Amino acid sequence: MNTKPWKAMTTVALASSLLLTSACSNEKTTAKEETKAEKSSLAVPVADYKFDTAGNMFAYAEFELSGEPLVEGLGLDLDVLDVRKLDKPSKFDYTAGVESYEYSEEGMYEVTEKSGLGLHLIHGPAVGELAKKTGKDAPTVLGERFYELADSVGYPKDELFRNMFPTLIEYSSGDPHYTQKIDTGVYAKNDDGSYVPIYQVDFKTLRWDRGKMDKVLNPSAYGATFLKQALWAGDFMGGLHKVDSDEELEATSSKDDDDANIALGVSSADGMQGAILTEQIWNKLNYIRDGLFYDAAGKQLTAGTGSKYDPANGLVYLPHEIEVTEDGNEQAPSAKQLAVKDARSMLQDQWLMLWPASEFYGMTDQRPENKAQNPAFLAVFDGKPFPSAAKENVDGSIVNDVKSSDPYSVNRDVLLQVFKNIDEMHFNNEAGAFIDEHDGKAPGTHVDTFQAGYTTEALRMFQRAIDGLPVGYASGEDAKGLGTEEGKRALEMIQKQADFILNELKREDGLVANGYTIGKGQDDSEPTLDAQLGAIRGLTAAFLATKETKYRDAARQLYQAMDEKMLDKEMNLYYTSKDEMKYTPMTAGALSAVFRIALNNLYNADGDQDTLSALDRETIISRYVAFYDTVIDGPSLKEGMQASEFWDTGDAYIDGKKLGNTDKDNVPQVQAGHGKYGIAPVLVNVEVKKP
Repeated sequence: MNTKPWKAMTTVALASSLLLTSACSNEKTTAKEETKAEKSSLAVPVADYKFDTAGNMFAYAEFELSGEPLVEGLGLDLDVLDVRKLDKPSKFDYTAGVESYEYSEEGMYEVTEKSGLGLHLIHGPAVGELAKKTGKDAPTVLGERFYELADSVGYPKDELFRNMFPTLIEYSSGDPHYTQKIDTGVYAKNDDGSYVPIYQVDFKTLRWDRGKMDKVLNPSAYGATFLKQALWAGDFMGGLHKVDSDEELEATSSKDDDDANIALGVSSADGMQGAILTEQIWNKLNYIRDGLFYDAAGKQLTAGTGSKYDPANGLVYLPHEIEVTEDGNEQAPSAKQLAVKDARSMLQDQWLMLWPASEFYGMTDQRPENKAQNPAFLAVFDGKPFPSAAKENVDGSIVNDVKSSDPYSVNRDVLLQVFKNIDEMHFNNEAGAFIDEHDGKAPGTHVDTFQAGYTTEALRMFQRAIDGLPVGYASGEDAKGLGTEEGKRALEMIQKQADFILNELKREDGLVANGYTIGKGQDDSEPTLDAQLGAIRGLTAAFLATKETKYRDAARQLYQAMDEKMLDKEMNLYYTSKDEMKYTPMTAGALSAVFRIALNNLYNADGDQDTLSALDRETIISRYVAFYDTVIDGPSLKEGMQASEFWDTGDAYIDGKKLGNTDKDNVPQVQAGHGKYGIAPVLVNVEVKKP
C-alpha cells in the first residue's frame, strides 16, 4: 500500500463490504451443491450490450428491495442463506436473498467505484472547499478524507483497496466490456482451497473504455445511481457497532459513538462503504445544486434555490441532457466544459431525482419536530464525519433559510426544487395526470402510463420523507406524519393520478393503455408490459399513501388481467408486448417491483371479496423464480441479462480448478464473460425466444 493517500490520484480504493468479509474470513467457499439445469427449450440471446446507466441502476434498486428485505419480511432467517448452496433453503429464498440482492450491490460498485463511468470524486465541490480551507492539493485532501471516514467507522486504514475510481457524477451510458486482462492472480488464500483474486482488492484492471462512454449528464442516469447509493447508504449507516467485536448495535442516542468502542455503521466494513457512498452523494448534490439547473428564460445553466424557488418567477429545472467536454485527464477526469444538449424537462428525469432525494432526506433529516429520526443517522450528520444542517434550515420557517453546502441543506434544495417543478411543469391539474415532457415554455399533452405510475410512487416516497415517515426498507410501515403542506400537495397529486388511471387509462379488456393524449384519448397501440407494471405500481402507491382500498382492488384486478392476457403459461414468463419478450433493465426492474408488491400488498388475504388466481402467493413466487432463472440468469453462460458475477453470488475462485464458472450455474465469472477480456456484472438487453 502507498503510505501517502491518493499519491497518484487513484491509489486508494474501497472494497465492497461483502468482498472484504470474504477476504478476511474463513467462511466456507465450496462449490455450489447443485447445478442449474440447462433450459434447452428456449433461447435468451443478448440483443444489445450498451450499458444504460438509468435502466441498470433503477433495476438494481428494485432488485435490492426485492432481495433480502423481501424474504426477511416474509419470515426468512437470513442467517440460513449460504451463497455456496444453490436454491437453499428454497429456490425462491436463494434467488431473492442472494442473487437479486447481491447482483444489485455488485452492479452499483461497478458504476461508482470501478468503471470510471463519469467524473472523478477528486473534483467534488466538498473536496474543493476543504482544499481551499487547508491549502492542500485535492489528491491529499481526498486521501485524508477517506482516512477520516475510516476512523469514524472503525475501519483499518491499511485495508483501503487500491485503484478505486469513486465517481462524483455518472454518465448516461457506456460499454461494460473490460479493456484489459483482469488480474485474477492470488491475493490471499483461504483454508478450503479458495482464494481472493487480486482484482477484488485492486480495481486497476476493471476500467471501461472512456472512448465508448456517452459523456452526457442525464438526471435519469445520475439520479438512478443516486437512488442506489441512497438505499445502500441508509442500510449501512442505519445502526452502530462495537469496534472490538464488530457486533451490530441499535442506536439509542446520537452521542453513542462518543464511546471509543462504538463506531458508525452496522459493521466496520459496511460502515466504510456507507461513508463512501454518503461522501459521493454529498459531493454530487452540491455539484447538481450549484450548476446543473437550467434557467429557461436565460437559457443557461445556473444554481437551484430550493425552498426559496418559485416557478412563477421563471422556470429553473434539471434539463434532459448536458454534454461534458473532459479536461483530458484519463486517470481522474474533470469537466472542462458543460453544454446543454437537450433542454427539455422529462418526467422520468424528474421522478428519478425525486425518489433518491426523498430517500436521502429521510437519512439526513435533522428537523427538531421529527421525533422519529433514527439516532444512528443523527450521529452521522452531527458534524463528524459529515457537517450538521444549518440551523436556519431546520427551524420550520423558510423566511430565514440560507444557502448551505451541508448534506441536509443541499439535498433539501434539490428535493424541493424538483418537487415544485414536477407540480408546475408536469402535472396537468385539470386532467389530474402527469405529462411526459415540458420544453421549458409549455407542457406537452401526452401521459405515459409507466412514467405517470412511477411518478406516483416517487411522490409517495417524497410525502413520507417530508412528513418524517420511515423511508428505505421501512417505506411500507405505518406511522404518524408531520402533515406538511408539501406532503398534502403530494397526496393530492397521488390521488388524482390514481383516479386518472382508473377513469381514463383502463381498457375494456381489463388492461391499461400505454398512454393518453389530453383532448384525444387513449393510445391505440397494443398494451405493453411496461404500462401494466407502471399502473400497478402507481395504484399500489396510492393505496399505501391514502389507505383507500379502491386503489388496491384496482391494482389486484389489473395484475390478474396482466397475468391472464400477457403470460406465456408454458414458459411462465410475461410478454413485454404483443408476441414479443424483449426485456430491458427498466422492464426487468419494474417487474421485480411488481412481484414484490404483489407478495407484500396485493396477494389474496383474509377479507378479500375476490380470490384471484394470479395473486396466490405460491403462484406469484413461481413467476418471480421463472423470471430470474430464465430472463436474468439465462439458460446458458452466453445468455440472460446478468452478464457476469463474482464471489458474493457463489462463484468462488478455487486454487487448481479451472476458472470461469466454478459454481456451475449459467452466469460466468467476470473475466470469462462476453468479450475478449470479460464483462462487468451488469444487466444487458435480451430477447426470449421459443424454439
